[in-house]
Amino acid sequence: MSDYTASTFKPLLVKLVETPEYFTPDDLKLALEHIFTPDILLPAQIGAFLTALHIHRVERRPESLAAAAAVLRGRALKAAVQDCDTDFVVDIVGTGGDGHNLFNVSTTAAVVAAGAGARVIKHGSRATTSSSGSADLLESLDCLFTAPTPGMPMPIPRVPFTFILAPHYHPSLALLAPYRKSLPFRTMFNVLGPLINPAHPRGMVLGIAEPEVGTTFAKSLRDGGVERALVVCGYEKLDEISCAGPSWAWELRDGKITEATLHPEQFGVKVHPLSSVAGGSPEENAATFKTLLTSGDNTPQELIPVRDFVLINASALLVVAGLAEDYKQGTKMALESITSGSAWNALQQFRDAGKFATAKLAPPKTV
Repeated sequence: MSDYTASTFKPLLVKLVETPEYFTPDDLKLALEHIFTPDILLPAQIGAFLTALHIHRVERRPESLAAAAAVLRGRALKAAVQDCDTDFVVDIVGTGGDGHNLFNVSTTAAVVAAGAGARVIKHGSRATTSSSGSADLLESLDCLFTAPTPGMPMPIPRVPFTFILAPHYHPSLALLAPYRKSLPFRTMFNVLGPLINPAHPRGMVLGIAEPEVGTTFAKSLRDGGVERALVVCGYEKLDEISCAGPSWAWELRDGKITEATLHPEQFGVKVHPLSSVAGGSPEENAATFKTLLTSGDNTPQELIPVRDFVLINASALLVVAGLAEDYKQGTKMALESITSGSAWNALQQFRDAGKFATAKLAPPKTV
């Protein structure tokens, strides 16, 4: 019989509702253990809990995000990353929710950075607030995602770029999905994805849609064991480094967090309006992705804004990875990755690895 019951959850809910200032990270961890234990709580209790976290802004505290991420990581299926001790694994991801519906820049930037020498293990999912999520784009490019077997760590091969599908690794979040969908506001679980990558990246570029939580996320990344990071937010409330003008930035390095402002000029590229980098369906974005990464030096003129948008975000990841000394060098490396075909090759290696893994897991054919 479970130690967690509806009765043992009630005091935690009362504390959160009536005295939220005294609701500690340990209280949050205990409450989440209740919520993630199937069939013990009433829907009203779960809804009340999520609402109280939101109204009292407990979900905005860095220690709360770190605590929730720790619980989810502890309950996640495991990933066995080849050479994780020697490689400086990085990720680039946005929290979503910015409402701009742009081209899949972080996924493309991840592949481009991988082509330039970074070890990128991207953690993502399908679209929730846009037309095309990272998984949607990659599926349209004929990539396959292998689900881990419960109780057995999923081997992550040493290829430049890897994508792991969040729902495959976080079954606990599936329990919450119906309640989150029924609420008219985003909860803390909408933004926890970047903090719960089961590959435990040491470096990260994290885009957020609200500058007010920049420091919060930088601290949460630090508390979660990330060594170097850049948390970014375009002035348009964009969860990427903007190609249209300035972006807020919070840099984590050597345990210290410093604030800065980034601008496309620092990367050596021109400014482009967001309207020139709008996204479409997964199939449309996949066609743009393929054209961009297979055109060599002959990028079509209409894709120059998209290319530059990708370059500045890939450059930031290369700086975080320690491969570029500054953003202009990062841009040059990213451009070389595109024009040389290295970025496209990085995607092909991931696609081939996925097909090989799926073939190995498939049942034998009968004659």
